[in-house]
Amino acid sequence: MEYIEINISGLSGENAEILSAELSEYGFEGFSEEEEGGLNAFIPAGSFDVMPVANFLEERSFTMGFRYRVNRVPGQNWNAIWESAYQPVLVSGRCMIRAPFHQPDPLAEFDLIIEPKMSFGTAHHETTHLMIETILETDFRGMKVLDIGCGTGILAILAAKMGAVRILAVDNDEWAYTNTLENTVRNNAGMICVIHGDASKVNEGDFNIIMANINRNVLLGDMMAYRALLVDGGLLMLSGFYSDDTKIITEKAGSLGFRISCIRELNNWVVATFIK
Repeated sequence: MEYIEINISGLSGENAEILSAELSEYGFEGFSEEEEGGLNAFIPAGSFDVMPVANFLEERSFTMGFRYRVNRVPGQNWNAIWESAYQPVLVSGRCMIRAPFHQPDPLAEFDLIIEPKMSFGTAHHETTHLMIETILETDFRGMKVLDIGCGTGILAILAAKMGAVRILAVDNDEWAYTNTLENTVRNNAGMICVIHGDASKVNEGDFNIIMANINRNVLLGDMMAYRALLVDGGLLMLSGFYSDDTKIITEKAGSLGFRISCIRELNNWVVATFIK
């Protein structure tokens, strides 16, 4: 089978994840990210509807500022290509994040099997990596945890493996909701309850730890809801924003009575931990 490849360059930040999700709606079924803002998207030639895809790419290239070219490529083993592109990640020498086709690392303290499909969260992106580093330094034993914008479910699953006793994972994207359900089964994390929605769908409170790896505007808009759901002395871990946005995030948190506990950065991305 022949495939069409869209080779995209000049993406920034999390736009590769956004564009991948959007292209999947046009029938694209394989994606690989390149260093320095590159994305390759693949679709069977027989499923490629030229004009809708071209119109979409023209519009998005204007708003996102990327460049692209279209290639026709012969049939290949796309599973093998995807597997070679998606490498396992070891965070802090303790937590291995791998796909089902990778072998476990016997030296890793925590082994997470994550198949991302179209969901965000494999530890390849800086925000997920930073959140995992922060989680690994936190005591989750006996904790009640809320993961808002759970994506693949990676953070909730790690919390479960670290001893959390009650975990609620929430995402308003249907792909992410389904993907988290699948990944909780892969990791024997049956104590995780997964719901499709956003912070407004959370009807319970008294969480000891809330984790939100989303984006700046959602974090700012929902921070008051996070405060209402968190116990006094509880931890709020926020990521998904750039270092330039740290000031507005911390000011908003401070206005709601949170005090800063820790900030860490990686390649201009930030995770900030607050105490209520």
